[in-house]
Amino acid sequence: MKRIEKFIQKYHMLTCGDKVIAGVSGGADSVCLFLMLLELREKIGFDLIAVHVHHGLRGEAADQDQRFVEALCEQHRIPLEIFRVNLESIAKKRKQSLEEAGRMVRREAFDSVCQKYGGNKIALAHHQNDNAETLLWNLSRGTGLDGLGGIRPVNGKFIRPLLCMNRKEIEEYLSKRKQSYCIDETNAGTDYTRNKLRHLVLPILEEQVNSAAVRHMNETMEQIWELQEYMQEQVEAAYQECVQEHSEKACWIQIQQNSFETFPELIKKMVIRKGMEQVGGKKRDLSHKHVDVMMELMNKQVGRTLDLPYEMHAKRNYEGIRLEKRRTYSSGEEKKAEIMQECMSELNIPGEIILADRNLKVRCKILEKPKNLSIKDIPQKIYTKWFDYDIIKSSLYIRTRQAGDNIVIDEKGHQKKLKSWFVDEKIPKEVRDSQLLLAENNDILWVLGHRMSQAYQVKQSTKWILQIEVETYKSDGGKENGRNNSRVSI
Repeated sequence: MKRIEKFIQKYHMLTCGDKVIAGVSGGADSVCLFLMLLELREKIGFDLIAVHVHHGLRGEAADQDQRFVEALCEQHRIPLEIFRVNLESIAKKRKQSLEEAGRMVRREAFDSVCQKYGGNKIALAHHQNDNAETLLWNLSRGTGLDGLGGIRPVNGKFIRPLLCMNRKEIEEYLSKRKQSYCIDETNAGTDYTRNKLRHLVLPILEEQVNSAAVRHMNETMEQIWELQEYMQEQVEAAYQECVQEHSEKACWIQIQQNSFETFPELIKKMVIRKGMEQVGGKKRDLSHKHVDVMMELMNKQVGRTLDLPYEMHAKRNYEGIRLEKRRTYSSGEEKKAEIMQECMSELNIPGEIILADRNLKVRCKILEKPKNLSIKDIPQKIYTKWFDYDIIKSSLYIRTRQAGDNIVIDEKGHQKKLKSWFVDEKIPKEVRDSQLLLAENNDILWVLGHRMSQAYQVKQSTKWILQIEVETYKSDGGKENGRNNSRVSI
């Protein structure tokens, strides 16, 4: 018990006031977890609620398991929530294996009980043998650094207090307590992959290679966890530096080649994987192969494309790689209308507006031009600009491009169609329709993040200056990364 307590303290699993949801199947592992949580509840001071999921697969045997868990919880006066499902039907509808569907159903049950009771921890009964099986399974299928870590002791609200014990120790604990438990006969077969590892592989390793094989694997995985934490910090820093993330609605990222190439190969691959997980929303079917082809795409010519799982599409552009979710429209007009509606906001001068879809705040100020203004006094920041307010006659809008847009490119007043300017400046085609512009009618004052119109720049004759600042904005009213963030998505 002391080892369990130390393990829980090491990974900060339980604190006073927690509401813990425990999965109790009736098997040895979950009964051991249940009894240990009962002991710890008195010492630490948390609430305990049990959950039992009846999968509808084993007839009377499964019914007996349910009755056993009901009696156990009643004996110790612990609230119990029971879920009865038809797992075969669910797996067929979801096109999943029974194992995968079972995991999903149990997690859905835990989440449901968490919502009902205000639970903040979900305790699962995985132990060292489970972890060794997971490691072997991951190695056999092919895995990255995450897979080498096996099952984590803490993953969000999921905690696994028994990961410091092996199966034999669990059975010995129950024997000393004279506590009975249920035996699932299907676990004795070798139909499932995990059962093959459990009954055919691990016993050989323990009997013929090293009796402490399971313990040694778990000790190695603990070291991997520490390495993972360090690597995650490095990858997060690299991701922040070389990836431009668009708003959640648009769901695309831009990997900037110049900064991306400054990182070691391993970090680059992990940045790509993180980007694919962000855009795809899942990671189960993402493999080394997908990371490798993305790495290859970075070295190919502009215009080359790549299709990836979860309806993702990657395209090599001038800046690096743009990765996005494919979006479908019933017509070209529908696509154009959605893009136009995405951002068309009149500025408050003076004042500020929020572009919710872009997570941006635009602040406007009117300043009197200093008498001895020099070029050095004019802000050179990417997202803070000064404009000659004297010549602005109409309302200003932040919007996307429209037919007839033009921009003045030199002091002589020469105009260029915005479309031509995009081509000359190698702005990727897929970005042009969503690029934000500051406009007065069809005159473009500023292509945000790029250049200003020469016509609206502050001159000696200017009396009043319009200062415009653009910054990232959190929905809770705060700012991200400070004012004038150089990674603001526009």
